[in-house]
This record gives sequence, structure tokens and C-alpha cells, in this order.
Amino acid sequence: MQALRTRAACVARRTRHTTLRTKRSYASESHGHDSHHEAPQVEEGLGTAFYVFAAAVPASYIGYSISRPGPNGEPSSISNWLRSFDYFNDWEVRNTLRTNIIEQASHDKHLLLHAGKNPYVELKMPELINAGSPWNVPAGHYPKLDHLTEHYRREAAEEEERKFKKLQAKAKEEQPSSEA
Repeated sequence: MQALRTRAACVARRTRHTTLRTKRSYASESHGHDSHHEAPQVEEGLGTAFYVFAAAVPASYIGYSISRPGPNGEPSSISNWLRSFDYFNDWEVRNTLRTNIIEQASHDKHLLLHAGKNPYVELKMPELINAGSPWNVPAGHYPKLDHLTEHYRREAAEEEERKFKKLQAKAKEEQPSSEA
């Protein structure tokens, strides 16, 4: 019974506080007195965005009216002003240069795309052809490369023979000059 009584007293205490206080008060509102403090009135300007927009409306109307052609089909004043520059007067020269550049680029592109590749690749070390892990290789996975190895061995022997003959010829040329 004691637990029920303490529980009821606790609930009564909680409800009593909320029913007595009808409005929430903050410490910054009254500072203990009933006078209300308001923020000072500040004169705020319209801001730069307003003035930019206000200037853009007549500027856009003036720009539109200047860019329109005349009543009898004569060019606008902006067109006349732009024609006074040399850059806008040499259309034919610029178009010819651009056409030549584009044609040359397409010719070069076709040359590079359709040029045949050199099928001959000189190997510095033929042992690298058969390089790979010797473990977990399925049967018949590596082809027989004996003929390829023989080709490069023969090529190296021919190169050594050529160098030897060149050295012999050079030695024969030097021999008569040393005897004289």
C-alpha cells in the first residue's frame, strides 16, 4: 500500500506543476519586471539586388531596341559597329583557313587509322616468350615454342657472324697500313 501511495503522490506532484503554470516564461523575457523590451528599429535599404534588377530592365530594353534592324531593313547600329572591326570582315579568308585545317586533320586521321602496323617485333630476350608459372598449367596449355627459340638462336648466330666478318675486314684494312 505504501508503494501505491508514493506513486500517487509522485504523479500528483507532476500534474500540479503543469496545471499551475499556464504560460511558459523565459529568463530573457522579463528580467524580473513586467516591462517589455523590443529590438531597436533599424532602417534597412532595398539592397543591391533590387538596384541591379531595376537597372537591368531599362538596359535590356535599350539593348533590344538597338539590336533590331531599321524600319526599311537596314542593318542595326550594333551590326554597323561590329562591321567596323577587321576581324568580322575577312570571312572568306577565315573560312578557307578553317576548311584547310579540317581537311588536313581528316587526312591525318585517315592516315593514322588505316596505316598498317609493323608485324615484325624484335625481341631482346626470347626467354620471355615462355615465361610463366610452371605450376597448375593444364596439359597442352603452352604450345611448343622450339621453332621460335631456334629462329632467334639462328638470328643471333648470324648477327655474331656478321660482326666477326666486319671485324676481319677492318683488321685486313689496317694490316697493310701498319706494314708501310
